Amino acid sequence: MKQENNNVQHRQILLFIGIIIVAFNLRPAITSVGPIIGMVRDDIGFPNWAIAFLTSLPLIAFAIMSPLVPRIANRWTNEITLTIGLLILIIGISLRTISLSFFLFTGTLLVGLGIAVLNVLLPGVIKENFPAKVALMTSLYTTSMSIFATAGSAVSVPIAEGMDLGWQWALFIWVLPAIIAFILWLFILKGKKGKKASSMPYLEYSQRSGGIWKDGFAWKIALFMGLQSSLFYILISWLPEIMIDDGLNPTNAGFVLALFQLVAIPVSFTIPMFAIRFKRQSMIVLFVNILFIIGMIGLILQTNWTITLISVMIIGMGSSANFALSLLFLSIRAENAKDASELSGMAQSVGYIVAAFGPIVTGYLYDVTHNWTISLLGVIIILIAVLLFGYQAGKDKFVLQK
Repeated sequence: MKQENNNVQHRQILLFIGIIIVAFNLRPAITSVGPIIGMVRDDIGFPNWAIAFLTSLPLIAFAIMSPLVPRIANRWTNEITLTIGLLILIIGISLRTISLSFFLFTGTLLVGLGIAVLNVLLPGVIKENFPAKVALMTSLYTTSMSIFATAGSAVSVPIAEGMDLGWQWALFIWVLPAIIAFILWLFILKGKKGKKASSMPYLEYSQRSGGIWKDGFAWKIALFMGLQSSLFYILISWLPEIMIDDGLNPTNAGFVLALFQLVAIPVSFTIPMFAIRFKRQSMIVLFVNILFIIGMIGLILQTNWTITLISVMIIGMGSSANFALSLLFLSIRAENAKDASELSGMAQSVGYIVAAFGPIVTGYLYDVTHNWTISLLGVIIILIAVLLFGYQAGKDKFVLQK
């Protein structure tokens, strides 16, 4: 009995480490593109709207892949599916460093498919393996995402220009955490000893699975997730270019983007544990997004650099809070782990279809107007929609509730 308890404890520890290291890989392969998007654009020779497709293509992959992940995991087990997702990510990161359009876009698509697998499974994995610590685990993995997202933005230009390695190596470096995670999950697979996925019942594809797409409350959560994600990817893609247009050099513009994500780290950790104390999170959503709108107004006005940097910090905190809340909703708005998995797949599919258009439309608006003000006013309009859907998603109820 003691030996069995030790094995269970060791497996829990390994799963905990595995979840955190998987979280390391959910952002930097994407956030590393923003600071060097101008270099890639100039090297390949694309207009702004087309090069923004590099940021939007993973989101399209998220949208396509997300509803399929629970079915795949049900057939192949959770551990195998995660491991395959990491392998796809490794291949994608490697391919897109080849300076040909085909490999650049194919690799980017594979990056999106790999991350989509990891994105969908983590909320259900947490609810299944750590049911009493959902808020803490959500805080830890969103914080891990924020730290590595910040690193992705901060080191791209220094690697590409400072070390004179080019944009290819600035993107390729993020294969390392993916390889580490892949090796760790191979150990988790080995520890599984061939057991069937029945130990992960949340992945069973139930007769109610199609009902999630007809649930109005699930749609509100999905639109909240999609619209807040759209804002994040707009800012990740274009904030450096906005700063460069305002007079910063690429290195400093990259550090402004890193600041945007750096302030997200404490917010990512504290918001889920604070929000879980309340039955309703609607007022938290309202407060967060009013501050977010104030930050956007400050960025548009750009009266001086102090106001601009303060605005960027407010925007970063608002974006991080919205993201952490959206992930928390995927767990706490479902009655069980299976429903959480289905809600995650549906919300991320719908959400990332919405999110994918953000960077492209923003780049197109700038191509047409040659002015970032119109694009940033569009961001405020999206923010108002985020506030409205997030307020509804914050209500004390479950999806698929009769």
